[in-house]
Amino acid sequence: MSKNFRILLITVAVLALAGAITAVRGQQPMTGTWTASVKDDSNKIHLTFELRTDGRHGRNQSGESYEYSQLQGLSSEQARAGGAVKFSLVREAGRIDCEGSFQNGKGSGTFTFTGNQSFVAAMKSRGFDFEKHVGLNHPEDLEERLFAATTLNVTTALADDLQASGFTNLGVDDLFKAAIFKIDSQFMREMKATGFNLGMEDLVKARIFKIDPSFVAKATEMGFANESFESLVKMQIFKVTPEFVAEVRNEGLSNLSVEDVVKLRIFKIDGAFIRQSKADGVPLEVERLVRRRIHAERD
Repeated sequence: MSKNFRILLITVAVLALAGAITAVRGQQPMTGTWTASVKDDSNKIHLTFELRTDGRHGRNQSGESYEYSQLQGLSSEQARAGGAVKFSLVREAGRIDCEGSFQNGKGSGTFTFTGNQSFVAAMKSRGFDFEKHVGLNHPEDLEERLFAATTLNVTTALADDLQASGFTNLGVDDLFKAAIFKIDSQFMREMKATGFNLGMEDLVKARIFKIDPSFVAKATEMGFANESFESLVKMQIFKVTPEFVAEVRNEGLSNLSVEDVVKLRIFKIDGAFIRQSKADGVPLEVERLVRRRIHAERD
């Protein structure tokens, strides 16, 4: 047997052993702590999980509100009555098994998290590689992704829904965004029906700034039809409402653009300011009103 061949065999054996070690480590349950707050007159409970690791990230914290029906072994009555509890959050990406107690509407304890390797394989077959960039020295990265997928309820059904609706070049991060911001094919179709064919990043922005078909219709009623998506974002950021637009138009400002009403909002120019400006002989123009506001603040 040649020296080079022996080196090749040793290398293959080492890599195989490293892979086996990584797989075993990746399948070991990870631990952490949980806290809970009972919501008054609600069928939901707020749970915060803190996953501790000895890896690069130190800890991974997630806080969400869950319906009691999503938690195996915990009811509203148990949480309110207090005492020792055992319950689990079981989802496609893994399971979180909790122990602890409740007192006066507050709960705390410890948990173990076990990732579902079958979920990893199912996602990979759909083009979503949860193991991508997971190195030999950091197998906990995969478990942390599975932990996040469990708390956020990232599912293969969500992946299938997004892909079936025409989304392309999606990655694992996009699945998390979709789960966090409640983006699915229905929301995409609803926005497309309003004239906006948005990608994932803009759909996330739409959710953040509450731009939905209802707001698009409202913008049209305000006289801002066929505006760009970014214009609608500005309207939401600066709280341009039908009431405000009607107020300034009633004072004689017409033919307003989105940029105009945004400026009026930024400089806090309302009906009262416009009336006083007119009484002082200021021309009824957005730029002149803005200059008057700037000068008034300097004086």
